[in-house]
Amino acid sequence: MPDETRPPLPPFTEETAMEKVRLAEDSWNSRDPDRVAHGYSVDCRWRNRAEFPTGRAQIIAFLERKWKRELDYRLIKELWAFSGPRIAVRFAYECHDDSGNWFRSYGNENWDFGDDGLMVRRYACVNDLPIAESDRLFHWEPGRRPDDHPSLSELGL
Repeated sequence: MPDETRPPLPPFTEETAMEKVRLAEDSWNSRDPDRVAHGYSVDCRWRNRAEFPTGRAQIIAFLERKWKRELDYRLIKELWAFSGPRIAVRFAYECHDDSGNWFRSYGNENWDFGDDGLMVRRYACVNDLPIAESDRLFHWEPGRRPDDHPSLSELGL
């Protein structure tokens, strides 16, 4: 079965790159591995920390493991740069483990898209910082970040 097209399509303008970043953020904040995986080509290649999933089945398995460990996950992505079919983002997310230890994870991602708007490569670098629950900055209900919530830059991150 052919993949559907995922607008906006490359080559990206600043406006369409920002839209693509927000759509990805919304998808990840759903914490639905199947929904997230369908933004990627069937043979997409990832690098995420020390894991190298390839293809949707491995991406789904990765995300299922991730969100079993990373509870109350909230993510903000921000456009860093774009050119042609590529977008670079920076991100931060907050979550806690099953012992109630909170973390803020920071990183950068490089994305490469096919003509159909599906991501074919995702390279992520992530750093974790333990934080006190009182230091949390991401306080919206589970799901999509509200439009009026501050961005990473507005939060000084």
